[in-house]
Amino acid sequence: MSQDAIRGYSVIVKTPPTVGVEEELLLVDPRTGIPVGRNADVARTAADLGIDLQLELTRCQVEINTRVHSTTPELLKELRELRRGVSACAEKNDALLLAVAVPPTVPPDEPVTATPRYRRIAANFGLLAHEQGLCGCHVHVAVPDREAALRVSDYLRPWLPLLLALTANSSVYHGLDTEYASWRSVLWRRWPSAGAPPRFASAADYDAAVARMLSLGVILDRKMVYWDIRPSARFPTVEIRVSDVPATVEETALLATLIRAAVMTAHRHIEAGRCAPAVPDDVLRAAYWRAARSGLDGDGIDPVRGQPLPMRELLRGFVDHLAPALDELGDRAFVDETVAALLDRGNGARRQRAALRVRGDLGDVLDVLAEATLYTCR
Repeated sequence: MSQDAIRGYSVIVKTPPTVGVEEELLLVDPRTGIPVGRNADVARTAADLGIDLQLELTRCQVEINTRVHSTTPELLKELRELRRGVSACAEKNDALLLAVAVPPTVPPDEPVTATPRYRRIAANFGLLAHEQGLCGCHVHVAVPDREAALRVSDYLRPWLPLLLALTANSSVYHGLDTEYASWRSVLWRRWPSAGAPPRFASAADYDAAVARMLSLGVILDRKMVYWDIRPSARFPTVEIRVSDVPATVEETALLATLIRAAVMTAHRHIEAGRCAPAVPDDVLRAAYWRAARSGLDGDGIDPVRGQPLPMRELLRGFVDHLAPALDELGDRAFVDETVAALLDRGNGARRQRAALRVRGDLGDVLDVLAEATLYTCR
């Protein structure tokens, strides 16, 4: 975005923006860990309890949606209630709910949910649709309008690989250590509309890019704009969708809190006339790969400087960058404590890998995942 464009653009944000979260979760057989296609049954059971579950592309997935929240404690409380409630509904249908971003073991074919839209996607994208069962976490933060969402996206774009590394929770797939912290992100980027979006000059420019994808047949509708950050198609929000579904609700709340603070920081930079950092596409692509490969436990890439840096240092620098917004939200203590615990304990990827290496038993991995899914939720 040019300085002239910034001078002609104003963001008026009187209060901290609200935030909401979508978590995609996996249903597996409690004895074998194999994904089971019971999302419709679990959703019906949940509806009787007043829980509105969304059905995902494959029948082994469900999605929980939080309400709109103004504080992190409120968000964390609802995340605990939702995971606890949906887990009980899964159990009633002989399924185990797991917060994991890929199935640790998979059947030969993932059954597609029987809706007209999902059947159309399967017919057009073949095995790519059937091999899903990939679970992410989407964070929505309120913005004044679509132009604001796009400007904020420019500022958050360099941090997307770090958010992926933070939440990496898909190191075990087909019963094997993939040697990637986020194998989901590797698989997900096969979709033609996935990954980091380009930078757009305006909402009209964005709409033209989406129209081109529709006309070229690489997406079937606007919901298939799978970019890792985008203006929401349904809500007045910017939607950040780069992340694996985190192993614990604390990690999900941490992710949402950091993103909310990043949106606030972006607004302030825009109002101060500061341009978003220009990150070359090849550098951002390299940063994505390094985040998927190493998660929090190795080197990342500082995309602005284009230099390798330990991911832990990148995370600490990001938190420091957001400090004024975190202080305004009253969330600095929560972030500092949760980050420290996460670095000490490891994210889902590290814990999966450690469990598999102890005895090479997939059952240990499933136990670790089940424990993390309901950690502090009971």
